[in-house]
Amino acid sequence: MPGFEPACRKFSFYLLPAFSLQAVSSAVEVLRLANEVIGRDVYAWQVITHDGKPVASNSGLLISVDTSLAFQRDRTQHSGLASVVVVAGGANAPAPNRQLDAWLRECRNRRACLVGISSGTIVLARAGLAEGRRCAVHWEQFPLFVERFPNVLATQTSFEHDGDLHTCPGGDAPFDMFLGLVGRDHGSNVVNRICEKAVACRMRSAGDRQRLPLHSRVQLNHAGVISVIEKMEANISDPLHVDALAASAALSRRQIERLFKRELRCSPSRYYLDLRLERAHLLLISSRLPIVEIAMACGFVSASHFSKAYRHVHGCAPHQSRLRVQGEVSKPAERPDHQMISMKCSPIESLGPASGVPKVETGRQAESRRAFAQ
Repeated sequence: MPGFEPACRKFSFYLLPAFSLQAVSSAVEVLRLANEVIGRDVYAWQVITHDGKPVASNSGLLISVDTSLAFQRDRTQHSGLASVVVVAGGANAPAPNRQLDAWLRECRNRRACLVGISSGTIVLARAGLAEGRRCAVHWEQFPLFVERFPNVLATQTSFEHDGDLHTCPGGDAPFDMFLGLVGRDHGSNVVNRICEKAVACRMRSAGDRQRLPLHSRVQLNHAGVISVIEKMEANISDPLHVDALAASAALSRRQIERLFKRELRCSPSRYYLDLRLERAHLLLISSRLPIVEIAMACGFVSASHFSKAYRHVHGCAPHQSRLRVQGEVSKPAERPDHQMISMKCSPIESLGPASGVPKVETGRQAESRRAFAQ
């Protein structure tokens, strides 16, 4: 229809404590640039926290907030909702929040798109909204995630689109994932112009690898060694014998031992043990799983066997590592009062209790900041 302009698509960002500032700003920047490229506000967004108060990012910066969870829940029930709900977290597993879980289910019942960034994906899975769906999970959170949510199809990819569920591990991956969302709405030409403005050299696709290629991480190029290491990484809970690993790469045990010594300066058994201990360490510091369960999940025959191997590498018992991390998390951080920033890159009317942070707007922003409330 001539002169027809599609409605402004609205995003609600629910920020968890210690959320990744890099991840959230990457997502918002795509929306801001889309508005700039198209020449009008095709996207709007607001920021939500549990209590409506400013929230600290993982870098200590405080972000001003538009509304509280309770206010937004009430608005959702009575007058519709944003078309996309984004739950953004950081490296730590978020604490249970029944109100948040209930709101997310209500949003799903109203057919809202759901987006999980970093540990926000854990929240979506915990609310039962990712059963049987593909979810991109950060490689550091992956061991805990697959233990807690076996019915979710967890991947270690840059991002995943599965119907109306979109997930990514954080970092700069939200930039690529949100480019995909913009591309669906406005086409590849808009995406290309956004990339030009952001000086983005390439756009990753859904399903692309999350970490550096194996040969880059371990700085080797021998196909047989790479194949063996990939087998090791895929069989942490039930370790394979070195003979079986060598046979899978069409090599003898003697050949694989020699190659590992030459390329990695350790034996295959030593490298495999270090992989399992790395997985165990991630589970220790990111979950509340009993140590004996962690030992079993990482291929150790007993808790005592695991503790001995762990102490040899880390210099302390497993429970001591866990206590140390818990102490650091519980320690209050001192933040200067001036470290307050606003996510008001796009004009949106504040829909809930004021955060106490003054917002300065241009005339154009004052005119169109009501886009979200309409």
